Amino acid sequence: MGASQEDLDQFGIYLKKKGVARNTIIAYQSAVRQYYLHYPELTVEHLQEYKRDLIQNYQASTVNAKIYGINKYLKYRNSLQDAPPLSLDKYHVPTVRRQQKTFADNVISNEDYERLKKRLKEDQNDFWYFVVRFLGATGARVSELVQIKAEHLKLGYMDLYSKGGKIRRIYFPDALCEECLQWLKAKGVTSGFIFLNRQGKQITPRGINSQLKQFARRYDIDPATVYPHSFRHLYAKNFLMKFNDISLLADLLGHESIETTKIYLTQTSSEQKALIDKIILW
Repeated sequence: MGASQEDLDQFGIYLKKKGVARNTIIAYQSAVRQYYLHYPELTVEHLQEYKRDLIQNYQASTVNAKIYGINKYLKYRNSLQDAPPLSLDKYHVPTVRRQQKTFADNVISNEDYERLKKRLKEDQNDFWYFVVRFLGATGARVSELVQIKAEHLKLGYMDLYSKGGKIRRIYFPDALCEECLQWLKAKGVTSGFIFLNRQGKQITPRGINSQLKQFARRYDIDPATVYPHSFRHLYAKNFLMKFNDISLLADLLGHESIETTKIYLTQTSSEQKALIDKIILW
């Protein structure tokens, strides 16, 4: 669907009629534009993921400001008589209630990541093994993950184009491409999307999140740490440990500002405690 400039202009007119201040209108339009840079349409799953991304990258006040803009846009879209229904009647994105923490808990550990991959492989659950592998080894958002095709694996990367014409390139490690192509070959798949549900359609972000939680419980891993964005955080953390170039990481994650990427420098509370125990000896 997307939001054209004309649509954003009409949204601005709608807000102005509601008495919204000019600067606030600009901020709300910016929030909508930012949303559509990463998500092709308005769905509950995408809106929830968008909120999680905001919480990871901004202070609570900024998160809420952007959420206000999205919620106003939802009302605007539902007010249009000639617009197709959004299936989001009366839905709004909840705002956050407390300030962003100085530590990043609920992020999967490398040990649990390896355990999850190992158990999925042992159970011959190759589909979900590769879901986890691609999330952990690429830093892809779940909305980007579902767009991966067999053709991309042959290239070693996938290019995604935003409304503004910008390119987000996601690289796939050679070893991962080779392993996944062998799996696809055994299934007789040579082209098209690789992560499909039983009906042959692209699996949804909600379906991925739900199934990952089930695997976490099955393999005795804390479910609170197993969700799509957790692997994106793990990717960033591991990348910086191996190659301390935050500017390159920002490009790989598709961040416009290094400030956004700095959230991935944040340690978990247990890591902070271990560090304090190690260095505070006086």
